[in-house]
Amino acid sequence: MDLGYLKETPSQTAGPYVHIGMTPSVAGLHGPYDDPGRTIAGPEAPGERIRIEGLIRDGDAMPVRDAVLEVWQADAKGIYNSPLDPRHADCGPDFIGWARIAADSNSGDFAIDTVKPGPVPGPKGTWMAPHLALWIVARGINLGLSTRLYFPEESRANADDPILGRIENPARRDTLIANLVEDGGAVRRYRFEIRLQGQDETVFFAT
Repeated sequence: MDLGYLKETPSQTAGPYVHIGMTPSVAGLHGPYDDPGRTIAGPEAPGERIRIEGLIRDGDAMPVRDAVLEVWQADAKGIYNSPLDPRHADCGPDFIGWARIAADSNSGDFAIDTVKPGPVPGPKGTWMAPHLALWIVARGINLGLSTRLYFPEESRANADDPILGRIENPARRDTLIANLVEDGGAVRRYRFEIRLQGQDETVFFAT
C-alpha cells in the first residue's frame, strides 16, 4: 500500500556556493545588513590580542580557496557567551565568541583576530586547555569538519587536556597546535595550517 511518504532528498556537497550562501559580501553580494559573525571580540573586549593566520590544504597540499570556517571560543576568563554556560553573566563586554571567516579566493589564506581564550571546564571535573573550536566547509566536503586549535605556550595545560589526551598517537596531537610566529608586540601572531588529507592530516572530531 502506498502511504504517500515523500522520498528523502539526495545529499549534495556544500559547494560551489559556500561563500555566496554563508558570507555573501565576500562573494560581492551586498544587502541591507553585513554578514553575520565578522567579529569575535570587539575593541572593548578584555584579554590579550592575538592573530591567527592560516591555510587549509587538500590531499595534494594545494590551498582550498573556497573554504569557510566558523570559530567558537571562550573569553579571556574561559567563559562562553552562551546561556548554556552557567557563568554567562560574567562574560566579558564586547565579546561575541563566534565568527564566520572565508578563505581568500585567490590564495586560500584566512585570518582570525580575537583575544586569547582562557581554560574552560571539561568533562568529569577536568579543565580543557585554551583553544578555539573550528568548523570547516568547502566544495567537496559533504559534512562540515570539526577540529580545534591549541596554543604552543600552553604545554602543561595541553598535556592535561582531556580531548587532546584521547588522541592515542602523540604526534597526531601536534596537528592541533598552532605555531607561534611573533611574540612581544601589541598582537601575538600564530600560524595554523589545516590539512584535509594525506601526510600530517589534521585530527578531526565526530560531532
